[in-house]
Amino acid sequence: MYAAVILLVFMCLTATTHADHHHHPCHAPNMTGFMTVTNLKGEVRAIGAFTYDSTAKKLRFRSNESTPINTSLHLDLLVFFEEGILYEIDSKNQSCEKKKLQCNLHPLDIPDDATFMATMTFGSPSVEGEGIKLNLWTGSMRDTKGKYTMSTTMGCLPLSALYYTGSTTFCISNLHVIFVSLPHSHVDIESEIKEPELLLVPSFCQGLSVEETPEGTVNSFLSEFM
Repeated sequence: MYAAVILLVFMCLTATTHADHHHHPCHAPNMTGFMTVTNLKGEVRAIGAFTYDSTAKKLRFRSNESTPINTSLHLDLLVFFEEGILYEIDSKNQSCEKKKLQCNLHPLDIPDDATFMATMTFGSPSVEGEGIKLNLWTGSMRDTKGKYTMSTTMGCLPLSALYYTGSTTFCISNLHVIFVSLPHSHVDIESEIKEPELLLVPSFCQGLSVEETPEGTVNSFLSEFM
């Protein structure tokens, strides 16, 4: 399984790599953009817009029901990683589920204990302006006994994240990268929070009690796609 996962990430990159053991995990800035979640078979699980506050560690993800791709999940998630709370929002029915978050791992931030793998070039390193350098990171998912591989630009903007645990593997990537191709022109990530109100708990969700977590269940952003 490990070899298959690494191949999926590396096949989209050139073979130009050089290790550097002095890299330390960076942290992404505030972001607004689009992402897609697929499994190892290439099946799209969800696709939609996200807003991320890197300082307050808040993330909103809303799957885009207007996309022409037939996705298997329609989600509206609001995650407070510092508080350890995840909201599943149903705006149509004005209802919410409030859950305790057991795992803080998510695709927009590199964990502090991540291990640097290599710097690679996306595209052609020999043609000026045609290559983008990426840093690759890897680590263990302690809560699910799985592993992950993440790639970022040199400025720490996340490009893709691959998670694998047991028999389930997910590749989460931003849509303006070639891991996923969609017929839209507005999928670039912006280093700002364009709609801060999206990171507020909706009025119909306020005052809810945290639901009990069944034994053996791990609530996390990633588990919503499994």
